[in-house]
Amino acid sequence: MVTIDHDAVLRARVLLLGSGRRSRAELVGAYRVLAEVSPKAYMPKLVDALLALRHESRDPKVDVALTAEASRAARRMDAEAPDREERLRRALDAYQASLFALGRRTEGHAICRELAEAGQSGPLARVLAEEGRFVEAAELDEVAARNRIPERSFWYMVPWAANLEGAGQHDAASTVFRELIEETRREAAEQRTALAILTWELVHFSRMRETAGDGASAVAARREALGVLQELATTGEPKSRGHVHAWWRALFVLSGRAAEPAAGPESPMPPFGTEHGWSCDVRDGFLGMRPGLEAQAASAREAGRLTELVDLRRRICIRAAVSEGDRPYLFEERFTPCFDEGVTLARRLPDKPALLARALTDRSMFLVAARSFGPAHADFAEAVALLHDH
Repeated sequence: MVTIDHDAVLRARVLLLGSGRRSRAELVGAYRVLAEVSPKAYMPKLVDALLALRHESRDPKVDVALTAEASRAARRMDAEAPDREERLRRALDAYQASLFALGRRTEGHAICRELAEAGQSGPLARVLAEEGRFVEAAELDEVAARNRIPERSFWYMVPWAANLEGAGQHDAASTVFRELIEETRREAAEQRTALAILTWELVHFSRMRETAGDGASAVAARREALGVLQELATTGEPKSRGHVHAWWRALFVLSGRAAEPAAGPESPMPPFGTEHGWSCDVRDGFLGMRPGLEAQAASAREAGRLTELVDLRRRICIRAAVSEGDRPYLFEERFTPCFDEGVTLARRLPDKPALLARALTDRSMFLVAARSFGPAHADFAEAVALLHDH
C-alpha cells in the first residue's frame, strides 16, 4: 500500500495553480507526486515533462535516468488512455538512444525490442545493422516497407536494400532497389520528386550491379543516369525544390561501406543506408576514426602511395559528409576541395581508370546536390566513357 504525503500533494497542486513561471524540473517534481494519487490525469503529463526535461540535460547519465523514468511512467498509463502508445514509443525511443550514447548496447537492445513490439521497428533494425546482423535487419525493413503500400519511400527501401546487400543477397537487394527506381521515375515524370534523386538512385544501382557482376545492368543504369543529367544540364529541375542533400549523402556514405571494417557485435559500424537514428556511440566511433585516417593519408602522400591515398581521402570525405553534409550554407564551397582533390589524385594514376571514374562520379553526384548541373554532366560523361572503354 502506497503512503500518500498529503503535504507534498498540496504543495504540488499549489505550484501548478500558481501564476508564476515553473521550470521543467519543478513540473517534473509536481507531476511525480500527483501521478501517484491521480495517475489517469497526471501520468501522461509526467511522461511529457520528463522527456522535455531531458532536452535541458547535458549529462548522458542524467538522460538515461530521465528516459528510464519516462518509460516506466508510460508503461503504467491506463491501457485505454489517449495517446498511450505514442507516448510509450517516444519514451522508449529516447531511452534506447540514451543507453546507446553510453555504450550500454545490451540494455539498449532490450529496449529496441520492446519498441519494436510497440510498433516501431526502425531502431531495432538499425541496431542490428550496426552489428552486422543484416538478415535480421532486412526482415524488419521489409515489414516496414511493405506496410507503406502502395508507395514505399526512399527512406524505407534504401536501408532494406542495403541490409540485403550486406547479407550478400545482391540480387534480392537489386530487386528492392529497382522497385524504388520505378517509383521515383513515376514521381519524377509527374514532377512530384527531384530529377536529382532519380540520378543518384540510378548511379547507386549501377554500383550495386557492378558489384554483383552484372555489367549489362550497370551500363544501362549509367546510360539512363547520363540522360537524366543531360536534361538537368539543359533545363534544370522542372520544379523548384528545397535542399535534397540528405538523399545524396545517404547514398554517398553507403557507397563507401565496402572500404570500412566489417560490422560485428564487438565492433559496430554505422547502419549504412540510413540518415538518422545512428547510435551515438557508433556515430562517435565512426567520426572518431578521422584523425587516424588523416595520419595514414599523410604517410601515404609522403611515400607516394597514390592508390592508398585516393582510398583514404575518400573515406575522410565520407566522414565529412556525415558530420557536415546537412548544412546547406556554403555547401558547395565546403565540399568542393574534397572532391576536386579526389579527381586530381586519381588523374595521376593513368593505369587505374576505374579509380578516376569513381572520383569523377563522386564529384558529379556532389555537384548535382550543389545544383551545378553542367559540370556534373561533364564529369559523369567522362566517367561513363572511361568505364565503357575499359
